[in-house]
Amino acid sequence: MPHDRSQISDDFAKLCEIVAKLRAPDGCPWDREQTNQSLVPALIEEVYEAAEAARAHDDAHFREELGDLLLLVVMHAQIACETGRFGIEEVIEHVSDKLIRRHPHVFGTSEARDAGAVLKQWEAIKREEKNADSHFLANLPKALPALVRAQKAQSKAARVNFDWTALPDVIAKVEEELDETKDAISSQHQEHVEDEIGDLLFAVVNLARKCKIDAETALQCATDKFVARFNRLEDELKTRGRKLGEVELAELDAIWDKIKKTSKPKAERL
Repeated sequence: MPHDRSQISDDFAKLCEIVAKLRAPDGCPWDREQTNQSLVPALIEEVYEAAEAARAHDDAHFREELGDLLLLVVMHAQIACETGRFGIEEVIEHVSDKLIRRHPHVFGTSEARDAGAVLKQWEAIKREEKNADSHFLANLPKALPALVRAQKAQSKAARVNFDWTALPDVIAKVEEELDETKDAISSQHQEHVEDEIGDLLFAVVNLARKCKIDAETALQCATDKFVARFNRLEDELKTRGRKLGEVELAELDAIWDKIKKTSKPKAERL
């Protein structure tokens, strides 16, 4: 839905004023104590909470979490402004200029007919902006969750044609890494096992990417499904007057299989 840009501008200015007031000498003691470093955990937490709300298609929660995230962006900029480094205006100017510069097919004269071409163009422009002597994956953030970082590394490499074109080749790589993991386990060499399991996970992430699936989201959903089914297993034990930790695996497996059959999505039942 369209919004009045002047109203957006006024509302954003109001938010910046509120944050500045919180940081003022007569403001909030807690807010005044914060630094860019102390707020990093909150920033990461809010990103995850916003992502969770988005995946849940919960618009009210998503709106709230985006607000919390925006607050932290403004707070970080306010702290930087107080020490003379940069202000929110420079943050906005920088990202606006970058968007225009990296979308010449929209704001300039170049052409990009599909999303793939856009991403390749984006990477080419980004490389020109950065130090030409730096490695292509040098700016891959180390703080990213492992699955996200792996998929991002693979996606970036694919933009410069380092990628399998056929899905069977990707599946074969997963099978190859699984065989190597089995051999490593047989060797009973812990470092070798860790190395091969890492390669296996990396190959599975690549398979998810080639299937146009976000590996992080897929694993989150699988974990949520496991938790829901385990909760049902625990409830079933309670109805039988039993407790977790006091039941043998065979009985747990029988209950689990029953729960799994009744909770499968329709697509799995076909």
